[in-house]
Amino acid sequence: MLAPIIGSEAVDVLKTMEKGFRGPGTAPQEDLATVLSRKIIGQPAATRVIIPYVQMFQAGLSPEGRPAGVFLLLGPTGTGKTRTVEALAEMLHGDEKMMVKVDCGEFQMEHEVAKLIGAPPGYLGHRETQPILTQTRLNSVTSEKCGLSIVLFDEIEKAAPSMTRLLLGVLDKAILRLGDNTSVSFERSLVFLTSNLGAREMQKEINPDFGFQAAAAGPRTDLEPKLQHIGLAAVRRRFSPEFVNRIDCVVTYQPLSQASLEAILDQRIEALQEHINTRLGPRRFYLEVPEQARQWLLRLGTSSEYGARELNRTLHRRLVQPLAALVAGGRIEPGARVRVELDAEGQDLRIGIAEPPAAAEPATPTVLVVDDTHEMVHFLERLLLRAGWRLLPAESARTAHNLISSQRPAAALLDYHLPDGTGVYLAVELRRAYPRLPVVIMAGLDLSPEDRQTCEKYDFTVLRKPFLAAEVLERIRPALVV
Repeated sequence: MLAPIIGSEAVDVLKTMEKGFRGPGTAPQEDLATVLSRKIIGQPAATRVIIPYVQMFQAGLSPEGRPAGVFLLLGPTGTGKTRTVEALAEMLHGDEKMMVKVDCGEFQMEHEVAKLIGAPPGYLGHRETQPILTQTRLNSVTSEKCGLSIVLFDEIEKAAPSMTRLLLGVLDKAILRLGDNTSVSFERSLVFLTSNLGAREMQKEINPDFGFQAAAAGPRTDLEPKLQHIGLAAVRRRFSPEFVNRIDCVVTYQPLSQASLEAILDQRIEALQEHINTRLGPRRFYLEVPEQARQWLLRLGTSSEYGARELNRTLHRRLVQPLAALVAGGRIEPGARVRVELDAEGQDLRIGIAEPPAAAEPATPTVLVVDDTHEMVHFLERLLLRAGWRLLPAESARTAHNLISSQRPAAALLDYHLPDGTGVYLAVELRRAYPRLPVVIMAGLDLSPEDRQTCEKYDFTVLRKPFLAAEVLERIRPALVV
């Protein structure tokens, strides 16, 4: 059962099957791998392995009497093992915290493992020892979008040996017997185990001190199989054969390349901008971090030894804390463009308010269109171009926030259903930033009562799908007269 990747024939079968399947309340399944690969940078093997098990569950073809999937994630620190599980939870349930996480470092003593299942009746204090892994807890981390719960045992090698013995029944029969003799079913769960086993040997292989590899320059083509061999050997030395044989897939994470680290930094800065938008609301401002400042943050926050582990702390210390001081002192106006540059000595970041452009409004009116349907975007683009207007396209609310940080639209056409929220919620945020911005909500279905009240309150126009080109022009033409 132990295998580093799933067979190519199985992947082909799943791809054929998924084209005709749509889970209730979920995105098209052919997009799962694309979405997860955007969230997990530089680790394509993880996406190849995990997504087929999610698809088998949503298609109803997962094996009975065992978890939907059991994965062991190995590799050097800072390569994204825990982040993979968080990204999967965010993709399936909309929140990276929607999972059961067991920090195995808290269960290094044999008696502490009892906290997972609770003490049996008759033992002193059994009523006060509430089990952690209960059926209610597993059900609480599912959602309407997906009924698959995610369970993470982080740094499994740190746990007492009794935990691995306890997990034998979970990984094999998907059943955990609690102290009060009730059962917990893991049949609708993905179980992840992360470990740093072999990390020290992997680091020596990545950065050899002597020999031919130390003198060689450029990327190594033999590194991936060697790291896999080191990781699997360490796993077999640490765990019993019956435990290892219950793992479906072992994924060995590779060192992050420079391009991957740059992409991760871009993600972190985008997440910071989204955090600013969410927390500050109408008082939000927009960040500009040029390439020179980004490269300095990369040099300071990443390394071959720790990967991207230090990047969050570096951003927090060098960027977030100075920004917080400026906001607390009232030195950043709402809607300002804050530019982050490297100082003349190249030793620190300098944060200043960018000057607004000379012409606030472009000569050609711009219409913000937020819709994840490409056919609709193309239709609106042709329509607006013929009318002499310019399209500012976005597929999500997050992308829209990034676009309007550099230019202000004259009007907005928003789809009601967006990948990261509703068009009404985004419309309220836009109206708070630009009080007189005309907004049109494109809806194929009826709006909820709350959203209808919001549209009436803010005077949003609701355009029912399907609609004619003339209806779009009629709604936005008064705002776009040059």
